[in-house]
Amino acid sequence: MIERISSGGPWEEAFGYSRAVLAGDMAFVSGCTSVVDGEVVHVGDAYEQARTAFQVALWSLERLGLSPKDVVRTRMYVTGAEHVEAVGRAHGSLFGDVRPASSLLLVAGLIDPRMLVEVEVDAYAGEVIA
Repeated sequence: MIERISSGGPWEEAFGYSRAVLAGDMAFVSGCTSVVDGEVVHVGDAYEQARTAFQVALWSLERLGLSPKDVVRTRMYVTGAEHVEAVGRAHGSLFGDVRPASSLLLVAGLIDPRMLVEVEVDAYAGEVIA
């Protein structure tokens, strides 16, 4: 079974993608930025942009019945090396106890030049065997 959800973001319909997809035991959240109600928030603040982007992703997982503890992989795309530490701290503030596999990559830019970071999140919805 595959379940798809939308956040109503401005590019989902135009570009033909879902905010998140649950496929069997795995959930995949599309790239999230600090866009709230169609507007970029926390302009110039990479830490708060990252926290907002991850909160959008976690909201999507919650709609699929998952929580931060189910996150197994994160990806952070950052527009400049000067933002790496702030974005890493934001990640740690949300996932320090979960410790998912993670990548942080420098990119040339995002769809709006005010965006400093975009994140992706994957989660496991299956039974965890201790």
